[in-house]
Amino acid sequence: MSNKIQMLFLCTGNSCRSQMAEGLCRHFRGDVIEPHSAGITKHGLNPLAVKVMCEIGIDISKQRSKTVDDLGNKRFNYVITLCGHADETCPFFPAITKVIHRGFDDPPKLAMKSANEEDALNHYRRVRDEIKDYILTLPIVLDAK
Repeated sequence: MSNKIQMLFLCTGNSCRSQMAEGLCRHFRGDVIEPHSAGITKHGLNPLAVKVMCEIGIDISKQRSKTVDDLGNKRFNYVITLCGHADETCPFFPAITKVIHRGFDDPPKLAMKSANEEDALNHYRRVRDEIKDYILTLPIVLDAK
């Protein structure tokens, strides 16, 4: 059994924000946190999320979109909801699990009216960087909640 903090990043479709958070957390905080991600539903791994993560040297292409049910009986110390929908519809977790909401904009939604892929990628990069800034505060910020 790992002594690492068990953490789940949860968003609507487990395609973008939660996938990026899992990859960033594994890369920057993998020594103290065992990160996982899931969605309320499965939307598949977003290729633009994979692309912007690759730009900073983090490969999330092997991660897969999953729901909380796909994680089985896994127990978490923390569940971080990354969007309002996940926060509002967050499944029940045992009392030992602390649920924290830290919302981020939805890159696919922001990119819908982009003129081209490069413009779309700029939305993904901004949200990736915001999530990275948050990940770098972990686990210290969790004690303040």
